[in-house]
Amino acid sequence: MDFYIVDVFAEQKYQGNQLAVVIPSETLSDKEMQNIANELNYNETTFILSEKLDNGGYDVRIFTPDIEVPFAGHPTIGTAFIIKMLYESNAHTQCITLNLAVGQINVYLDNDYLTMKQNQPQFKQVIKDPTMMSNILNIDLEDIDDRLPIQVVSTGLPAVIVPVKSTEVLNKCSVNHYFYQSFIEETIKANIIIFSTELSKDKHLVNTRVYLDDSGFPEDPATGSANGNLAAYLHYYNFFDENHVLYEVEQGVKMGRPSKLNIEVSQNQNIYEILVGGKVFLIAKGTWL
Repeated sequence: MDFYIVDVFAEQKYQGNQLAVVIPSETLSDKEMQNIANELNYNETTFILSEKLDNGGYDVRIFTPDIEVPFAGHPTIGTAFIIKMLYESNAHTQCITLNLAVGQINVYLDNDYLTMKQNQPQFKQVIKDPTMMSNILNIDLEDIDDRLPIQVVSTGLPAVIVPVKSTEVLNKCSVNHYFYQSFIEETIKANIIIFSTELSKDKHLVNTRVYLDDSGFPEDPATGSANGNLAAYLHYYNFFDENHVLYEVEQGVKMGRPSKLNIEVSQNQNIYEILVGGKVFLIAKGTWL
């Protein structure tokens, strides 16, 4: 069977977040798909399990090296790019729908630029003890910006949102595995997205870092799901003092995989519209033996 490697939310090749997209030539068991994802060892691997169905969508499943996940941002964008290339290359397609475990997700296409519309956000628990997060991230308590809450938000995949006061603080964060594991066991299994509040309002530029709740708690160079969660959070707390907000996210800089995500968020009658977009680059094609 064929597989493809793409870089998602990148400005050029070898930036952004790596993704493997597999096209099974026969039915694979859950265990086989998990083994393949573990062998590739990217943060996520996707499997396109159907051509377009009657509901207009393509069946897709997403696996980390550890588990299957119901939704993730850069796998959604990157898989839509491959679907366009393989199945709709001659069509004037402006929207590709993925049937994911979380439901149908639409990805809109504009040449080499893709944008996904995320599900409605769920604003979950506020973490009232900031010491817990300062311990996990190896930063001082006063580095956390207490003007905003530490809160779990989900548009399909939950993330703990942690505001810090500067990009300097953002860059010095590192994960304490013991404290993060304790948090997962005692509070919630969720990724962590840290963002700097420094200059963000004026420049409409947000700097983020994301740590995943997979084995080893790896850092993620570009995270569509978590940044969609953050978009809802920033709008909910009126961070930009605007209803219709457009801003850029820079992520992955610290780890040498600079990434750019474009965010658009608005709300009308308690319904959020959250759009997360970026570019995708095809890196390689291979045959799985």
